[in-house]
Amino acid sequence: MKIAIGNDHTAVEMKREIVAYLKDMGHEVINLGTDSTQRCDYPVYGERVAREVVAGRADRGITICGTGVGISLAANRVPGVRAVVCSEPYSAVLSRQHNNTNVLSFGSRVVGTEVAKLIVKSWLDAEFEGGRHAERVRMLDDIH
Repeated sequence: MKIAIGNDHTAVEMKREIVAYLKDMGHEVINLGTDSTQRCDYPVYGERVAREVVAGRADRGITICGTGVGISLAANRVPGVRAVVCSEPYSAVLSRQHNNTNVLSFGSRVVGTEVAKLIVKSWLDAEFEGGRHAERVRMLDDIH
């Protein structure tokens, strides 16, 4: 799977560890985040990841900022993106199964790296269930 990843200055080290983890699992990674700890603006990176996913250049996206909230808000502004903020694996799984999320967000100041890896693995392994959920996802996609 090809995964776009973006981050702000608060998540440089966590991003490095998540990128290595993704590559160890056999995924291709597109790094769209900053590699500098100098202050920067998370909306830039949320949008970059979202646009890669919507354009089909990435299968899914991961965004990381201090809380995961701001960068997910930026990603969700791009039509076709369904970004979710997760701080534990259960919500990540259900977000895939029920909402067909295509961008995962979390906070480098909220979860540790090992928990982030569990969230990422759970989210990547989960599959959209379709069925009754498909109509709701269509309804989400129709909101502009």
